[in-house]
Amino acid sequence: MLSQPLSSPPDLSRLRRDDGRPVQWVTAPAPVPYEEAVAFMEDRVAAIHAGGAEERVWLLEHPPLYTGGVSAKADDLIDARFPVFQTGRGGQYTYHGPGQRVAYVMLDLNRRGRDVRAFVRGLEQWIIGALAAFNVEADVRDGRVGVWVERRFVGDDGSAQSREDKIAAIGVKVRRWVSFHGISLNVEPDLSHFDGIVPCGIREHGVTSLADLGLIASMDDADAALKASFERVFGPVSSGGA
Repeated sequence: MLSQPLSSPPDLSRLRRDDGRPVQWVTAPAPVPYEEAVAFMEDRVAAIHAGGAEERVWLLEHPPLYTGGVSAKADDLIDARFPVFQTGRGGQYTYHGPGQRVAYVMLDLNRRGRDVRAFVRGLEQWIIGALAAFNVEADVRDGRVGVWVERRFVGDDGSAQSREDKIAAIGVKVRRWVSFHGISLNVEPDLSHFDGIVPCGIREHGVTSLADLGLIASMDDADAALKASFERVFGPVSSGGA
């Protein structure tokens, strides 16, 4: 039986920055090594907390790799065919690689309500809103992290069946009320690369992507949808920034 969506919509009204200042929206032109990205986030989070840097959403791709969150279980790493990094974000094992849009979200929650639960719900609604731009109906599920789509198909016996696949993952960390790490959206990755892990520790469901759903969408298309949806949830953005 499919899990039910979360019943109560989140109150996202406080997630918009209290002074209306825009978030820097930066897209990396080439794949970024994971260790380099983490080092940047560590420095940026400290600077944001100290008042010396602006908030940032950093969109990028990584070379193929696996990351393990604080809840990762050793048995869920099936085949370490790519480099494996242990990280302080929430969640379990996930895959990053070409064709997947990673968005690292460095926001000052001191200015956005200081509510981690609402922040995570905001990230979910951000992804759901972006997918709606491609007419993809997505939702979240009780007891499962990430954003999911329902797949309907005809079984071997000719009966109508359905399953749920994950299309986007969420894994965040908050330090002194400044967030980092973030989300990943499967645009057109090699889905076989997920076979080396149990994604997010969930064995009974699969993964999908916009391409796997039969949608022709470039990374630029995905970025435009993410940007528009982010502004609806978290407020305005500005391009560029150091």
